[in-house]
Amino acid sequence: MKIKIPYKYICVEGNIGAGKTSLCEMLANDFSCNLILEEFAENPFLEYFYKDPARYAFTVELFFLTERQKQLQATVTQNELFSDFSLADYSLIKSMLFARQNLQAEEFKLFQKIFNTLSQQIPRPDLILYLHRPIDNLKQHITDRGRSYEMNMDVNYLEAVQNSYFDFFKTQTIIPVLVLDAEHLDFINNPRHYEEIKRILTQKFQPGLHHQRILF
Repeated sequence: MKIKIPYKYICVEGNIGAGKTSLCEMLANDFSCNLILEEFAENPFLEYFYKDPARYAFTVELFFLTERQKQLQATVTQNELFSDFSLADYSLIKSMLFARQNLQAEEFKLFQKIFNTLSQQIPRPDLILYLHRPIDNLKQHITDRGRSYEMNMDVNYLEAVQNSYFDFFKTQTIIPVLVLDAEHLDFINNPRHYEEIKRILTQKFQPGLHHQRILF
């Protein structure tokens, strides 16, 4: 029996190292979907940001915002005749959350104006699936994937990013947000975990915040 996903636009979100891209790539192999992966490696300022955040924060966030907006406008806003739904490993709101965390007050005001203009023609996700992992878990994933510029990432920064997401989710009344406890989740190596995620995605969630945990 074919699994039916009741959404047209799903964003998989999570902290740095949560496994967003890996999950999206696996789902794209099983479903007829329009896969949208963030091109983070194309940001020429990212490595400099990790070395000197205060100097490069606005530049790195503005580059991410414009590239994300351009990519989403070129894909999600078009009718995909051969795809059942669009699946992205980020949402545009990610730009606002990271900017609020990384920018000074006056920089953030300017960034917010730019965001409001660029986001007007980008549709909201029908579902945000957030992979929640403890900070120690994230640090291990970051170490395992071996990007040199991430190796010295401060745990306080990861905690701040996590808090930014949850502050946003608590106020969300328009988009369904599903927080999936991923502390013991190994969807790459455990087929039962992966199949359960697919089953969860067949559920129709109402707008607001929801929590689920896979217990086996």
